[in-house]
Amino acid sequence: MNWEQLLSLKRFGDTQKRERAQQDETRLGFEVDFDRIIFSSAFRSLQDKTQVIPLSKTDFVHTRLTHSLEVSVVGRTLGRRVGKELLERHPNLKELGYTFNDFGAIVAAASVMHDIGNPPFGHSGEKAIGEYFKTGKGLQYKDQLTDLEYQDLIDFEGNANGFKILTENREGIQGGLRLSYATLGAFLKYPKESLPKKPTKHIVDKKYGFFQSEKDAFLDVAQDLGLLKKESEGVSYYRHPLAYLVEAADDICYTIIDFEDGINLGLIEEDYALEYMIKLVKDTIDSKKYHSLQHTKDRVSYLRALAIGVLINEAVAIFLDNEEAILNGTFDKGLLDKCKYEAQINDIIKISVDKIYRSKEVIEKEVAGYKIIADLLDVFVTASNNKFDNKQSNYDKLVLNLIPQEYQQDKASLYDRIMQISSYVAGLSDGYAIRLHRKIMGNIS
Repeated sequence: MNWEQLLSLKRFGDTQKRERAQQDETRLGFEVDFDRIIFSSAFRSLQDKTQVIPLSKTDFVHTRLTHSLEVSVVGRTLGRRVGKELLERHPNLKELGYTFNDFGAIVAAASVMHDIGNPPFGHSGEKAIGEYFKTGKGLQYKDQLTDLEYQDLIDFEGNANGFKILTENREGIQGGLRLSYATLGAFLKYPKESLPKKPTKHIVDKKYGFFQSEKDAFLDVAQDLGLLKKESEGVSYYRHPLAYLVEAADDICYTIIDFEDGINLGLIEEDYALEYMIKLVKDTIDSKKYHSLQHTKDRVSYLRALAIGVLINEAVAIFLDNEEAILNGTFDKGLLDKCKYEAQINDIIKISVDKIYRSKEVIEKEVAGYKIIADLLDVFVTASNNKFDNKQSNYDKLVLNLIPQEYQQDKASLYDRIMQISSYVAGLSDGYAIRLHRKIMGNIS
């Protein structure tokens, strides 16, 4: 892979190449990407989607929206730091007009939308959609779908749904948000289809990145960027290099900030928790300043800022040291999996899993989420199929009126109808999913 091609400014529908030197420096194409995401309805729904604690009643716990904004801030710094060095290594990029801000803008835009396709109720929302088609009433559709189509459903993936949101054609709107291909490439952490599942230990095979409904859009992006095709069964490519930075930004934020939330919520004892964070920042901490802080939140905030800085430095160094391997597809792990603080990071994640992600409050809300999502899917998929088969009841007509028009496009394919409804349900916020469920269950209070 080569950087000139990887930094493509092309957007869906372009017939001529967009030259970097001809860009308006007051509003670069990559910055336009960020703006379009921020103003999208899919991004707004993240303000009421779970990050750590579902439907938390406190005023300081992160949602998907605040998490995404923080990831974009870290991502911008990572991109700029890496970009500054890459411009020295590849002077032809300077000649073409690229600056380190381009790298920062691409990574920031891809980072701010990295969770845009995630369903309500956290990662259990993905599993709930999958379970409906694997063991629930949705199993009835298996024999009418191809293996790949069915795998998309039973292994429903927020990353693939995000790519659908960003690129899906709708009546009058071609190419979705029409983002630059460089930004879409950086967003694609898993540039492969749903089968075969985990054929290797390479990081790109951990999950998948697009549904069959967006296969053509994916191939268009991958070929324009010059992504390397893997020698494996099915459609599978190596990552856009900047996807490693997007992943690192996310890893840094959820590792440190979820931990911070756990401490502030009282799920993790302060003294016990801070000991682990201090291990991570022992080389940069100002002990005098730290001991002058009187409140838990201030001490945690100070350590969090130091920890993020330490891990940013690590991620930048590892990326630059392994640039060649990243470009040729042989770098097979996440950046933080290679850092010298891996043991400390794993300790923090283990505590977060035990004390936060498996807390009673989280589990109770996730259990409720399974029931809510299954019921919504059942009602809406049934109504959509009945309408197509001219078997529509009055109830079917009523419930379909609850769905926005853009999710009621006539689809001849069963897979497309099911995916349209699944994407709608995945796009619901936690709170609205609960309110909608109450309505269809007959509870109008």
